[in-house]
Amino acid sequence: DVQLQASGGGLVQAGGSLRLSCAASGFTFDDYGIGWFRQAPGKEREGVSCISNSDGRTYYADSVKGRFTISSDNAKNTVYLQMNSLKPEDTVVYFCARLSGLGCTLSISEYDYWGQGTQVTVSS
Repeated sequence: DVQLQASGGGLVQAGGSLRLSCAASGFTFDDYGIGWFRQAPGKEREGVSCISNSDGRTYYADSVKGRFTISSDNAKNTVYLQMNSLKPEDTVVYFCARLSGLGCTLSISEYDYWGQGTQVTVSS
């Protein structure tokens, strides 16, 4: 069965860095895109970044562009989200998800499997 396991969240001071990991299993990793999303309490889930595991294309939300970097280790079936220059407003729960096909998009409706969230807290 398809599983996505997000990890790497924690507490960091503003300006610091964290690296999130999304370990995938139960499907052919190279055939799908993986996205990172985040959600604050009472707010809608928003797309952060995605990567196409077939061709390496990436996309970033404007709010994280230049600060976050997504990468993929196809040998380990794992996608990473390197988060630098973290801000207090980055304090939310982060989720990884599998795109229902090839490519890279932050359209939530295009994702079919979701991992559990990992909490990121940035103190000011």
